[in-house]
Amino acid sequence: MIKTIGVIGAGQMGSGIAHVFVQNGYDVVLMDVELARAEAGLKAIDKNMSRQVDKGKLSADDKNAALARITPVGGMDGLSNVDLVIEAATEKEAVKIEILQNLCRVLKGSALVASNTSSISITRLASKTDRPEKFMGMHFMNPVPVMALVELIRGIATDDDTFETIYGLTEKIGKIPVQAEDFPGFIANRILMPMINEAVYTLYEGVGTVKDIDTTMRLGANHPMGPLTLADFIGLDTCLAIMQVLHDGLADSKYRPCPLLVKYVEAGWLGRKAGRGFYDYSGDEPVPTR
Repeated sequence: MIKTIGVIGAGQMGSGIAHVFVQNGYDVVLMDVELARAEAGLKAIDKNMSRQVDKGKLSADDKNAALARITPVGGMDGLSNVDLVIEAATEKEAVKIEILQNLCRVLKGSALVASNTSSISITRLASKTDRPEKFMGMHFMNPVPVMALVELIRGIATDDDTFETIYGLTEKIGKIPVQAEDFPGFIANRILMPMINEAVYTLYEGVGTVKDIDTTMRLGANHPMGPLTLADFIGLDTCLAIMQVLHDGLADSKYRPCPLLVKYVEAGWLGRKAGRGFYDYSGDEPVPTR
């Protein structure tokens, strides 16, 4: 029985995951390397829930009850009694492995572990833990409180009980699970990221401007936002990291990251979170940077 969830990483994804669980009645331990970061994640959840209250999607009482179910902590020791931990740290394999190895030293034996990785091998991550049979991928979409989909990925060692428990849990929090095989990028990013990368190539080669590329895909393909706007929203560093996983893992030149994407990341132009990417966000309205 899953009652208490640990979430590692109190950034945009981790706080979003915590938000969804507490809103559905689960207790959450929100962990980051420093207590101040975990508390900042709690404040972000409070702010997002206040928006839900303003829109009539959540009552003030339900909001307060949900927030009371979150315990922010700094460090792994606060996760010693949770039933499931979802790792939602940065999309860098070495960082995730270090986190998972430190986590397993404090985790109770029955606890399940999931990674919110958007592209990295679940089998490889699981092999670095003390419980590969109790480990799987649980890839939430961003923004977590809004997006219905969760990709569930079994590693080669994931047992049936673990998969069925996580599948049922995903449904209980109002999400729609899909099963993806453990290949680089899974389903969503195997399709989405090459499209974004191709949009960057289209810009790089001068086929269209930032505005024209985004307008074409919004109005021509009925996408809710253009691919370059979406890349800024996701984070260009994350887009590049996923393209590198696809390129390395599938050994196909069609997944080669666009040099312009690499250049933007090297410049620190990472999108919305940095205030600048394919658009400049310093004014009232985003302005294309090319």
